Amino acid sequence: SCGSLSWAEINPDIFGSMIQAVADDKERGALGMHYTSVPNILKVLNPLFLDDLRTHLEAAEDNVRKLLNLRRRMSRIRVFDPACGSGNFLVIAYKEMRKIEAEISRRRGEPDRRSDIPLTNFRGIELRHFSVEVARLALIIAEYQCDVLYRGPQLALAEFLPLKDDNWITCGNALRLDWLSLCPSMGTEVKVQREDLDLFSASNQDVEIAFENEGGETYICGNPPYKGGTEQNAEQKSDMTLLFSKETKTWKSLDYVSGWFYKFALYAQHTSASCAFVSTNSICQGEQVARLWPMIFSRGQEIIFAHTSFKWANLAAYNAGVTVVIISLSKDPNNRRIIFEESNEGVPVKRTVANVNAYLVAQPNVFVKALTRPMTSVSKMLNGSKPVDGGFFILSRDEAQNLIAADPRSEHFISPFLGASEFIKGSQRYCIWVTESQKELALSIPVIRNQIDRVAEFRTNSKKPLTRRGAQTPYEFQQVRQVGNESAVLVPRHSSENREYMPFALLPPGAIVGDSAFAFFDAPLWNIALIASRLHLVWIATICGKIKTDFRYSNTLGWNTFPVPTLTEQNKADLTRCAEDILLAREAHFPATIADLYVPEKMPANLREAHDRNDEVLERIYIGRRFKNDTERLEKLFELYTKMTTK
Repeated sequence: SCGSLSWAEINPDIFGSMIQAVADDKERGALGMHYTSVPNILKVLNPLFLDDLRTHLEAAEDNVRKLLNLRRRMSRIRVFDPACGSGNFLVIAYKEMRKIEAEISRRRGEPDRRSDIPLTNFRGIELRHFSVEVARLALIIAEYQCDVLYRGPQLALAEFLPLKDDNWITCGNALRLDWLSLCPSMGTEVKVQREDLDLFSASNQDVEIAFENEGGETYICGNPPYKGGTEQNAEQKSDMTLLFSKETKTWKSLDYVSGWFYKFALYAQHTSASCAFVSTNSICQGEQVARLWPMIFSRGQEIIFAHTSFKWANLAAYNAGVTVVIISLSKDPNNRRIIFEESNEGVPVKRTVANVNAYLVAQPNVFVKALTRPMTSVSKMLNGSKPVDGGFFILSRDEAQNLIAADPRSEHFISPFLGASEFIKGSQRYCIWVTESQKELALSIPVIRNQIDRVAEFRTNSKKPLTRRGAQTPYEFQQVRQVGNESAVLVPRHSSENREYMPFALLPPGAIVGDSAFAFFDAPLWNIALIASRLHLVWIATICGKIKTDFRYSNTLGWNTFPVPTLTEQNKADLTRCAEDILLAREAHFPATIADLYVPEKMPANLREAHDRNDEVLERIYIGRRFKNDTERLEKLFELYTKMTTK
């Protein structure tokens, strides 16, 4: 009965949407389900191999021999999705190839010819049994649709029914299965066994399906589950342990999707193949880059093309709110590499480049590593001080006033306390700050002594040895980074990705910077001009990575590695003036907070102008003019970093 219905209007898109809709929230989260829409699938498949097929079709024109060779080539292409879900990548690949084949048949005068593209050359691995069967059904429907479209309903229906119980989608864990056993090196026969009952058969008889037309190209593609290092469940952690533990000791912070890239690199050591996977952009940012990509590059793989970060969008009821990249790997000796970037209008712009590195920048393969001190002449940036006090050193405004009212002498030991949140939101907190030289005086003041005693008790009862050692000096913060009478420039560890500039604050002497921020102490103001620049934000976003969607700052990885040309005294004077102008522009809007001032669409005109002048002055130091866009900024910074580290 189903076979007699009209399937012409059924888009395979609906299967991925359906599965994501019927799965509950917990299951979607546990499996890292992110269903891929057709436009996004084509961002993967077109540059991976479909564009090349279309190019050869165009070049063949009406030459019957060239058209025949192209058809034979296509009949041998294998498409393998080791995280296939409902099979959308395989379905779209099949339908696009059938479209090309139909044009070949038309040009050769063979419009009713049966397809030479075997459905069983489109293979997959999927963890969930239901999704495996839906993927197989989707491919069968896609074949029927193409036969109706290109050969007519009568021929299509005659070959469509009865449905066979052939199985070419494997149910299992892709990170534990041997990909070579499912998609072997060229010329090797493969047989895949069906694991259990399916939608088409009540028999438990194993069915084995061999690849047809061996000897062609292999393309591996898909949208594997993401799951950050701290989000993986016990089974996923076990998968990563089996895969990476013999190779590296730093695998625990890697995203789950890293396993698919690494599995491909291992697979491609034994056969010629190319891959393209959708991934969160986190594997191309921060510390993951230096931990993952050397293992892949050392096995001969190169990034052939990449789509830089773009926002996710699909037709599912639960639209995944993530930022993704697409990365293709191959040993292809062709020197042509491609980067796709979204324009301001959201349209992908294609650039041909000499190389694409692991940060998806058109520069050589370098890995930025954390440094304990700056590699240029900028000031040293330190962590803020960490109290580890059980909350007894940190005071609200009322608590601080109550202590002072109880004993005015305590005011000498109460200082403004600012971390990232206090600075950005403009809230007020204070802390008890006692130095070694003044501990006797502090202990002689009962209200201060009471707080110190509470800190001592908290640290003594801690299970952490380091905290217990801090009980020997309970009057001090556990980690002290400043004397307390310096001027400080505060830089928060985390800040919103919506801001166009890194937030910072110039604090008066006596303010204490908490450990949720970094700080310069008594540093020249021209350092502020660097922190406040668009150049620096672009570097931080790429090198330090993000936590969720927020910028994650690091002094060792982001500031100490930031490439700064040699600055003349005039350069420093110009940058100092720029920093002062930004601070004055902010002051004009007091008491507006950083959270208020740096909302992009509400940013005051004079503050934006001050930042623009700062960018103008700084970028002219780098290249003698303004950069055209962030891509150009990033490529120049990597060029300088490579020169500085090589030298």
